[in-house]
Amino acid sequence: MAVPKKKTSKARRDKRRANWKLVAPTLGECSRCHGTKLPHQACPHCGYYKGRQVIQVEAKKKRA
Repeated sequence: MAVPKKKTSKARRDKRRANWKLVAPTLGECSRCHGTKLPHQACPHCGYYKGRQVIQVEAKKKRA
């Protein structure tokens, strides 16, 4: 069984963890309503995907 001969220092250990960061999701533009949407998913604003309507989206009510 492999056992380390020396203790791994905090600096060396933390260098490995330097790339553990959150990445913002990439957003695309809907070709129909030009709203932002996730790629390969139906548009949450108009409900269209690849030129056809796949979900019904209710109209948002305006605040008075």
